[in-house]
Amino acid sequence: MGKHIYIYSPSSAVRDKASFKRGLKRLKAQGHEVEVDEAALASHQRFAGDDDTRLAAIARAAASRADVALISRGGYGLTRLLPALKLKAVQQAVDRGTHFVGLSDFTALQCALLAKNGTRSWAGPALGEDFGSEAEPDEIMQACFDDLLSGQGEGTGWRLPAAEAGEWGVRGTLWGGNLSLLASLTGTPYLPEVKGGILFIEDVGEHPYRIERMLTQLLHAGVLDRQKAIVFGQFSKYKLVPQHDKGFKLASVVAWLRTRVKAWVLTDLPFGHVATKVLLPVGATCELVVQGREALLLWGHDA
Repeated sequence: MGKHIYIYSPSSAVRDKASFKRGLKRLKAQGHEVEVDEAALASHQRFAGDDDTRLAAIARAAASRADVALISRGGYGLTRLLPALKLKAVQQAVDRGTHFVGLSDFTALQCALLAKNGTRSWAGPALGEDFGSEAEPDEIMQACFDDLLSGQGEGTGWRLPAAEAGEWGVRGTLWGGNLSLLASLTGTPYLPEVKGGILFIEDVGEHPYRIERMLTQLLHAGVLDRQKAIVFGQFSKYKLVPQHDKGFKLASVVAWLRTRVKAWVLTDLPFGHVATKVLLPVGATCELVVQGREALLLWGHDA
């Protein structure tokens, strides 16, 4: 049965109109009622409209009574809106059953919702990047999205590197998202103060030394010490400099982090700026279970 999906643009302007149109066509072909916000294709500087335009778009998404409010794309722009956002309206929309879904710059809104109101949201796809890709949408992403729409999703799993195999489990609030956004929110009232949490992170186009620098910021701010587990998603589209890095790579950052925190540190979560991504309930109480090389993130009906 088709669902009502509301498409809006809270961050950067949509430049790839072809992907936008492909995404709409595919969602409609799946039987969904797709409603496009009146300012979804607005453009002001690098943004999808000026600040007031994008604030109004978020308000319309919250008032839409859609099953899913899906961002058109990420980029940049939400952090500057946070003081003016009517977070209670979004919370009320979530309470009525609207799932707010997105990634990348959307992390700012997700964190603000969780920090201010304890409101849950979903880390997941964007219209253009995922449903509007030139290739068919990734099967795992599509299956997870369908599970969200049907209310059947209760968890996800992935295979760990052999070195991370074990037998253990923790329980805590799942939160996180784009590492650059998390670092930028540190020291502000919009970063959730999650204690005993399961923190997941991802990023795109960030060299491992910059990833380490952002993690260092979270470490020095005491954020990482409060977590039970830190889960690396996908860090994509960066380039090493062999003659300068001399073996320093993402695995070096992971190894370093393990010497600085007591939390479990895992890798390879299928989430980030990649085609194959799962959907994750930000703010839900989850169990992270490791059985050999299998990692399971379970939320049951809590999400």
